Amino acid sequence: MRIVAGVWRGRTLTAPPGNATRPTADRVRQALFDMLMHAPWGGRAVIEGARVLDVFAGTGALGLEALSRGAAHVTFIEHDRAALAALRANIAACRADPRASVLVIDVLAAPGGEAAGLVFLDPPYGRDLVPRALARLRAVGRLAPDALIVAETGRDEPSPAATPLDERVHGAARISVWRDPPAALAAAPA
Repeated sequence: MRIVAGVWRGRTLTAPPGNATRPTADRVRQALFDMLMHAPWGGRAVIEGARVLDVFAGTGALGLEALSRGAAHVTFIEHDRAALAALRANIAACRADPRASVLVIDVLAAPGGEAAGLVFLDPPYGRDLVPRALARLRAVGRLAPDALIVAETGRDEPSPAATPLDERVHGAARISVWRDPPAALAAAPA
């Protein structure tokens, strides 16, 4: 597993042994970042200078890819001990410490903090964690207005986005991209 593009292009990332952590494959990350950069709703401004959340971070591949491509800061949220060891090793290998924070916590108990304009969610498949994680992040002010949400779920799972900007299937993974808040929340009276 390697960083696909940017200043750290080709940098090897480590993953914990076993299959408890399922890193996003290089080719899927490449396709995702190509989509973010070139879609009509995307562009350089989506990544460059962005504050990013990498939730269910695992090895940190998505957040580190964003940093490699010019994101200002990434907050990684992870609580699995083996994944944390790999995540911290990968941050150190990229010398990303000044632009990275690690929250060792279950996202469903995440504290408040700076809002992010780009959010990656790559939870374990089949547990319906995306809507619950987003509800918590919204409730504690971690999502910027009109944040771009990118979720990787299992291919056969229903899309977490009612109206995605884009959705693609790569092998066992479904990548869904949408803006937050969902239309139903944006239209709800205050």
